[in-house]
Formats: sequence, structure tokens, C-alpha cells
Amino acid sequence: MSSSSAALNLRVGDDVLHTNPQTLTVAQRRQMASLALLRLAAIEDGLLSAEDPPPQDGVLSEAAAGAIDCWLDQHVQVPEPDEQACRRFHAAHPARYAQGEQVLARHILFAVTDGVDIQALRQRAEQVLLAVRADTDAFEAQARALSNCPTAKEGGRLGWLRADDCAPEFARELFAQDAPVAHVGVLPRLVHSRHGLHIVDVQSRQAGVSLPFEMVKDAVSQALRQQSFATALRQTCALLAARHGVEGADIDAAGSPLLQ
Repeated sequence: MSSSSAALNLRVGDDVLHTNPQTLTVAQRRQMASLALLRLAAIEDGLLSAEDPPPQDGVLSEAAAGAIDCWLDQHVQVPEPDEQACRRFHAAHPARYAQGEQVLARHILFAVTDGVDIQALRQRAEQVLLAVRADTDAFEAQARALSNCPTAKEGGRLGWLRADDCAPEFARELFAQDAPVAHVGVLPRLVHSRHGLHIVDVQSRQAGVSLPFEMVKDAVSQALRQQSFATALRQTCALLAARHGVEGADIDAAGSPLLQ
């Protein structure tokens, strides 16, 4: 089961995982709770000692990580996608399998540093996001005033970027979009990266060259396996949550709890 985000603690069964979950993102809370549920499942199956310490701040013991891998191998089965399904997926997602796409972008970075109030930082970033979406002409001034990136003095300009130029979590938001018309303008949500929270304005795009199925069939097959695994994992964690109880995280939310 899941509780509201107002819970004082992040708890799975009898284990308190975090005493102030409001400092964590929804995805972080879901990931920590899901790992704790899988650890309990491994203990129930005798794959892990009941004396194994509960995870602290989402960090499992080495024994628990290995036991969870074994448990998943035994309980989460992923079917191998057939060629027809792979071809349909490739045809439906041409941008994902294109090479050489570039975007002209600028950003405002709200850096996450030691001791920063994450909740307050996110609220401030959301306010600025709304402001620049309403008035794109203000983006450069906001970047100069607020961005924690050396590009601030350039109005946040990042220049032309390829996917390989960016951190993977940043590139996922800018590239490989599946919409018929890829987004140009201020992205409607904050982009989370290892550096912090970004407001991103995509000013222009240069389309890449679509690669034929034969060149990317292994990548397509892997993408479908990952989708199947994520779905099976969400269902498994929902069942485990109903058995053990979860407070402070929404296990049923969309998105894989372990592949964020």
C-alpha cells in the first residue's frame, strides 16, 4: 500500500528508511522504498540473512544487493520480443534511432550543493520556470541573475549540443523525443541532472538521420526488454507493498522504481 506524501517518515514494514522524505524527490522515495521491499522479499526467500541491516539513505549492503539480483532472476521473467514487435517499435520511434541530431539550447541551473534546502530550491526553480515560460524574453536576464553555471554570464547559452555532449540524464530530456514535432521552446518541466535542477530553453533543432532497423535492431530489442522488465518490476513492487506496507512513497506511480 502507499500513503500520502505528507508522511513524517519513509517507512517499509518496520524499517524507517528516511526521517524527512520531503527533502527527496518522488522518484527517490519510490526507488528507496522499492529496494527495501525487494530486500524483504529476498529475506523471506532465504536469500539474505534476517540480520542484514536495513538500507540507510537508499544504500544497501553488498549482500542485500546481490540477494536482490538473485531474487529478481527467479521471480521477474521478461519475454524476448519478437522481430515484428521490434519493427513496430522502431517505426513508431524514429527520433530515438536517429544519428546526429543537434539542439541549440540555453539553461538556468539551480545547483544542488551540500546543505541546500532541496524543497526550497525546487520551489524557487518552479517559480522561475513559470516566469520564463510566460515571458521567454526574460530568460537571458534570469540566467544571468540566477544560474549557478559559468554560462550565466552568457545568458545561459550552451550552444549547439549533441547527445554525447550532455550528461545522460540531461540528454534524455533534450533528445530522442517521440512526438511528431520535437519540442522547441522552454521545456515544460525542470530537468534533473547530477548538477542540480535545470530550466532549459531549446531554441532550435537540427534533425538527425534515421537509422534503418537492421542497424539498430539490438538496441530496439533491448529497449523492449527494459520496458517489459520495468512493467513487471512495478507490478512486483506493488504486490510487495501491499504485503509489507509502505509509508511516504507512492509505489504505484508510473515509471520504473529502479531505472530512474
